[in-house]
Amino acid sequence: MDIKTHFIRMADYNQRMNGQIYKACAKLTADQLRRDCGAFFRSPLGILNHILVGDLLWLSRFSLHAQGYTSLIALKALPSPVALDELLYEDFTSLIAARERVDTAIKQWLVSEVGDDDFNRTLRYRNSRGQVSEREFAGLVSHLFNHQTHHRGQLSTVLFQYHIDVGVTDLLIDIPDLQEAAHQQNSPD
Repeated sequence: MDIKTHFIRMADYNQRMNGQIYKACAKLTADQLRRDCGAFFRSPLGILNHILVGDLLWLSRFSLHAQGYTSLIALKALPSPVALDELLYEDFTSLIAARERVDTAIKQWLVSEVGDDDFNRTLRYRNSRGQVSEREFAGLVSHLFNHQTHHRGQLSTVLFQYHIDVGVTDLLIDIPDLQEAAHQQNSPD
């Protein structure tokens, strides 16, 4: 599998998991969404906002990597975070809308705008403390998805404490079973 196809699969997984997490969080009361549960970003709302903050920071940096990343440039209409623990959206409905917009943009960007050569270059950027770094772009895109997975795992634990199951979280169900596909192809209709 080429790296672009891998990242498109990760975008699909990301979108599925964010849908599941938000659906599970919708079962919480407004108080439960905001209650400090001892997690690093305190509340479920804090964790969800942190994931979005991380995405917006990275996607803003990515938007400068090559010409034609219009899906990412369009995200500049959303709030620009300044702190990793910032609550960009205290209203859950607005947070859902922003999350869906970002997930759609990530998928569009990967499918239609990123060139294979883009992954083989480095990205020079300034982090949230102002330090300049230069790293391989493909590794940074991996980090974007890994960061979300890490914090969704934390949120899954918090939700479990409320007796809410987010469902299957494994990437495995998004990877086609080639044995099953071959069997279906060979079976008579």
